[in-house]
Amino acid sequence: MGDLNFYSGTMDCGKSTLALQMDHNHRARGREGRVFTSHDRAGSARLSSRLGLEVAAIEVDELFHFWHFTVDELTQGGRIDYFVCDEAQFYTVEQIDQLAKVVDELDIDVFAFGILTDFRTRLFPGSLRLTELADRVHTLQVEALCWCGERATHNARTADGVMVTEGEVIVVGDVEDSHRPQPMIGYEVLCRRHHRRRMTAQAAKAAALSPDVLPFD
Repeated sequence: MGDLNFYSGTMDCGKSTLALQMDHNHRARGREGRVFTSHDRAGSARLSSRLGLEVAAIEVDELFHFWHFTVDELTQGGRIDYFVCDEAQFYTVEQIDQLAKVVDELDIDVFAFGILTDFRTRLFPGSLRLTELADRVHTLQVEALCWCGERATHNARTADGVMVTEGEVIVVGDVEDSHRPQPMIGYEVLCRRHHRRRMTAQAAKAAALSPDVLPFD
């Protein structure tokens, strides 16, 4: 029987590294799999980690259909024992349903990795559907830390270093691309307290140099 597994956490907690390790471990045991990703920092059709590791992957755009892909691969003589699905928060609800069908009907294991909430602290639709359907939901044990040293629980988006809470849900940052739109988009993990205060590391440094050090408006 196949299983649908969802591994979740904030940025910087090692999701993509674990996805790469999961693929390596299964291949080392003679299993055949496929690796998928969406909007990876390294570019299209790549699965990369912040440690510098990366592999080729199948890009999942909004038109990709997991069930049709799997059936086509199998009818052409391919073998599939498992899927590794990184950046699953960007998958559509329909694509998550397709993954569940692949597990139930074809006994293929699915290991999905993704962030639970976006920069507005709202659940990604793909992550919500995975939480609803997964046989097992795993919270990654490697804790990302806020600049203050506390456990980071929220993902913040910055535009030219200033935290923002409105805008398009999917905007890829943290990539070296001179042609990407301005302002410069980046991401940072924060504890809830500092996310509420919009206090990024840069803002905290500026506040420390200010004569008005109290956090009151």
